[in-house]
Amino acid sequence: MEIILKKDVENLGLEFDTVNVKPGYARNYLLPQGLALLATPKNKANLEATLEARKEEEAKLIANANAIVEQLKKTNITIATKVGAGDKLFGSINNANLSEELAKAGVEVDKKYIKIPGNTIKRTGKFAAQIRLHRNVEHTYEFDIVSDAPPAPAAPKAAPAPKKVEETPAEEA
Repeated sequence: MEIILKKDVENLGLEFDTVNVKPGYARNYLLPQGLALLATPKNKANLEATLEARKEEEAKLIANANAIVEQLKKTNITIATKVGAGDKLFGSINNANLSEELAKAGVEVDKKYIKIPGNTIKRTGKFAAQIRLHRNVEHTYEFDIVSDAPPAPAAPKAAPAPKKVEETPAEEA
């Protein structure tokens, strides 16, 4: 079912986006909550008229979004977290954690604009998240997740102890 969003909906889209959703989701949640309209030809025409009227405002929003993307390109994030055996995290990393880390680095991005494939990350390594700041501005942001424990020093391999051969006194006859 094709609908037009009236407000930003997390994990679905931004205001004025036209998206396809399952009919039950639209009928039972989005439409009654006032979050969406059916994408009828009349509503699509109204959407075009609204977007035309908001062109200047949209240009400012796009410029701001592009400025944030430029900041993101200059920012490298490494998230240190507790790690167990096999590089598995205790807990997980989600879009809220990434938003907090970006804020610490000086780039304010609301968590609702960040989409991590699979919604959570449960292992260490290099990952990518989609950051959609505007319907026309999207950026793939790469970041690392590492252990917060100091790296264990490599234990020097001990040379095998020389075998001691016990000498037994020779029997004298």
